[in-house]
Amino acid sequence: MSTSPSTDARVPDPVIHDARRRRTVLVAVCVALMAVIASVSGLNVAQPELTAAFGASQSEVLWFINIYAISLGASLLPLGALGDRWGRRPVLLAGLVVFGAASAAAGLAPSSGVMLAARFLSGVGAAMIMPVTLAVITSTFPEEERSKAIGVWTGVAGGGGILGMYLSAVLVDVASWRWLFVLPVVLVVVAVVMTLRSVPNSREASGHAFDTVGSLASVVAVVGLVLFLHEGPERGWTAPATLLSLLVGVLAATGFVAWELRRPAPLLDVRLFRERGLASGSVSLLTVFGVQAGIFVVLFPYFQAVLGWSGLRSTLALMPMALLMMVASGLAPRVAVRLGSRSTMAAGILLSGAGLVLMATFVSVDGGYLSILPGMLAMGLGMGLTMTPSTEAITSALPRERQGVASALNDVTREFGTALGVALLGAVLTAGYRGAIDTRLHGVPDDAAATAREGVVKALTAAGKAGPQAQALARAAKESFVDGWQRAMWAGAAVMGVLFVYVLLRGPRQRPEGSGGGSREPDDALIDAH
Repeated sequence: MSTSPSTDARVPDPVIHDARRRRTVLVAVCVALMAVIASVSGLNVAQPELTAAFGASQSEVLWFINIYAISLGASLLPLGALGDRWGRRPVLLAGLVVFGAASAAAGLAPSSGVMLAARFLSGVGAAMIMPVTLAVITSTFPEEERSKAIGVWTGVAGGGGILGMYLSAVLVDVASWRWLFVLPVVLVVVAVVMTLRSVPNSREASGHAFDTVGSLASVVAVVGLVLFLHEGPERGWTAPATLLSLLVGVLAATGFVAWELRRPAPLLDVRLFRERGLASGSVSLLTVFGVQAGIFVVLFPYFQAVLGWSGLRSTLALMPMALLMMVASGLAPRVAVRLGSRSTMAAGILLSGAGLVLMATFVSVDGGYLSILPGMLAMGLGMGLTMTPSTEAITSALPRERQGVASALNDVTREFGTALGVALLGAVLTAGYRGAIDTRLHGVPDDAAATAREGVVKALTAAGKAGPQAQALARAAKESFVDGWQRAMWAGAAVMGVLFVYVLLRGPRQRPEGSGGGSREPDDALIDAH
């Protein structure tokens, strides 16, 4: 059954054959993407300043950060589909306007309520931007150039968050938290100008009505599941609110799948997950972004609490990993031409796992930054090699008229992976720390010992009041954190090992040497149900 639009229902073929204009389009969409990615991580460096500015609790400040991720993740699939129908260029421009206005409102916010509303709208605007930027690439770049462009896009998506975090830390350090929102507004203005000048429009009209029920079900499912992952570590995994979020998310996800299987023109044809490329690409991105996010949960306390570094210096320490990730993402298409997509993905996963093993093996309190740098570099290289073919596997699995949905699925996978990685590896770190420090608190006053069990930062604060046990308590806390670090790294390495085997067995089929990127494998693709 096919619901593919006829040729005369489409905006004329937007494929750009002029290399110079293609580069301009790529820069435009990457600038737009950078604005979104930088805002995901920017507020993390300004939590103390936000607490002071609004008199907010730690929970409220976390909501400033989380509500953006939740509204972004929940809106991606419906808005990606609307981009396919309404036109990718107008939806991109509308998203930039909404995102820019909301970012400006957040920077000028006089209260917590205004900040929350602005961050929510920023997430909606970002959900209009992210899937369209990738869909513009897949619809305007010729097949032989598509992989290279996707490599640049994935480099910005993967490393841009760290770069944005560093720039945000600089702004907070030299000015104030309100200047954090100047960066995305400036990027939005540049992206709007470049989009108006260079990005062509493309859309695919359908003879079927928009899947409103599926869209609403996907929104509820994403909100429920992401809330569960965000709130579990804060409220407790068995708290009523946490379990309610899980129940709502699972029921909505089940309903979404059941509804999509009945629709002649579904928002997302879930049958396509039987296709090797879509399934393996999604699982790879989910895992890689989950491990990456979980690593950041470990790295920042190590830099700041164990090594005593400032937030700015800690963020700068991540730059070698981010830059190598971006370079590797750009090189991945060339490697895939020689080795094949599956081998490239597997090699990247193996390198990422090796990086985790290196960090788990050599990290120590006294070894400092150099004890973890080789592992960080291996991870950056491995993740860069994995992300580009995984993203291409997802976008090439869906037909051209569904590229907004394909791009949105790619982005939803990243968001889920991030939330899942923070929750799970963070939990492993916390359990490992508490188990280790309990064996090192002999002779420490009860009050200081109780505080030390809550985390390494509180332990170092308590050490100042522990009298003659101060130095011993501080050392015990740092060593216990390293023990928790090692458990988290080994857990991440085990996950990457499972992913490695899965990709070898069920990864996308190898492309013959010299084949172009972005094409679907003829013996591996399903007949489109659209």
